Amino acid sequence: MVENSKKNWRQMIAPYEKSDISRSVWQLINTFVPFIVLWCLAYWSLSVSYWLTLPLVIVAAGTVVRIFIIFHDCCHGSFFANKNVNRIVGTITGILTFCPYDQWKYSHSRHHATSGNLDKHGVGDIWTLTVEEYLALPKLKRLAYRLYRNPIVMFGLGPSYIFLVEYRFNRKGAKQREKNNTYLTNIAIVGLIAFFCWLIGWKAFLLVQGPIFLLSGLMGVWLFYVQHQFEGAYFEKEENWNHVDSALQGSSFYKLPRILQWFTGNIGFHHIHHLSSRVPNYYLDKAHKENKLFQDVSPVTFFSSFKSLRFRIWDENRKKLMGFGYIKKFLHSKKMSG
Repeated sequence: MVENSKKNWRQMIAPYEKSDISRSVWQLINTFVPFIVLWCLAYWSLSVSYWLTLPLVIVAAGTVVRIFIIFHDCCHGSFFANKNVNRIVGTITGILTFCPYDQWKYSHSRHHATSGNLDKHGVGDIWTLTVEEYLALPKLKRLAYRLYRNPIVMFGLGPSYIFLVEYRFNRKGAKQREKNNTYLTNIAIVGLIAFFCWLIGWKAFLLVQGPIFLLSGLMGVWLFYVQHQFEGAYFEKEENWNHVDSALQGSSFYKLPRILQWFTGNIGFHHIHHLSSRVPNYYLDKAHKENKLFQDVSPVTFFSSFKSLRFRIWDENRKKLMGFGYIKKFLHSKKMSG
């Protein structure tokens, strides 16, 4: 029954692969209005107490995550039917989330095409090595990998580096249109920061926008991490890799409380999103409820998702994500069998 459903997945997903302009516009309104209101309230609260500011910026950071999901859908061409409208809205939301539209669109499309493929992993992915790949590295690169996979680096320093530094530069081989979009995004970001520093002062701006930036970046990286680094994740060599299994087994169903589902724009239904990126975020929940194939995917809950912090490396023999402690056991067993 499940295999038959997998074979018919295109017909199953087709009804949801359409944007609804009224829903898209309403999502823009119900996302941007709360963000602006929360930002203004956070600025006003500075004159009262920073303890009042903190909860406001935490919620505002959540709305930035929701803005990023709109940006994400625009990059997939699923938020609006019109390609140019997606590009305009995507560029604007990209400026607000520090992500160049064309650059991110390219790397993320590569991620969708190769997610879980051990022979093609790397572009737009969480850096994930197999045990054999790790052991083949020189000591300095092993250290770099261990640092990269450290939670303090991954979720603390990592988001700031990615959004402030990495996205500011064009990738090698980028076409002129993509380069121009990156330049435009960078200029607009600098212009917005300069304007608000002039308007309210640099200190007030940093006290409000600083925590929003740091928290939204942490949330965004955490979501991306949990979506592909979880117990039961899927990684295969090219000859055994296939799109449907990669989507349904290699992308998590992150079952979040309803309020967090709203802030994260339904991206927890990541197994459906990877099956078809043409489904707008506001139809993912509906697609899940109406199709048993998607419901049969074991969920990762809010609390169980923290187990993912233990995962560091992929063992091809067990077909499981393991911690670094497993490497010693692997070498011992290899020595004994040799």
